[in-house]
Amino acid sequence: MSKSKDIHDPKSVTEFIQKLEPEFSKLIEEIRVAVLETDKSVSEQIKWNSPSFFYNGEIKSFNPNEYKRDILVIHTRKNEALLVFPTGNVMDNKSGILEGDYADGRKMINFKTIEDFERKRNDFKEIIKDWLTKVEK
Repeated sequence: MSKSKDIHDPKSVTEFIQKLEPEFSKLIEEIRVAVLETDKSVSEQIKWNSPSFFYNGEIKSFNPNEYKRDILVIHTRKNEALLVFPTGNVMDNKSGILEGDYADGRKMINFKTIEDFERKRNDFKEIIKDWLTKVEK
């Protein structure tokens, strides 16, 4: 079993969000809150120059290039939040909010407004919960 080497660093995530335009920062903060309130086994950090969320518990050993601990990364670009799930292909996408069919297994969700996020918030949280059930502990 491998313990997370990722470092829970909410301060750096807060600082990142505070540098964004005020309206856009509200969207990113709403996404952040939704991810973190889903389960206490989710932590946050800045990784790949973006707010990132990962599973912080014990997990079976794995090749680091498989990103089995990483849940999602929020790429902020031109006032839209592109959420990348590195292992999104393992998630149950009943709601259809996950997009993409990439060979490396990633899936994405794009949010442009708080209203768009709020409409999909419950489906989004279900995706996170489903991902957590697939962690190989």
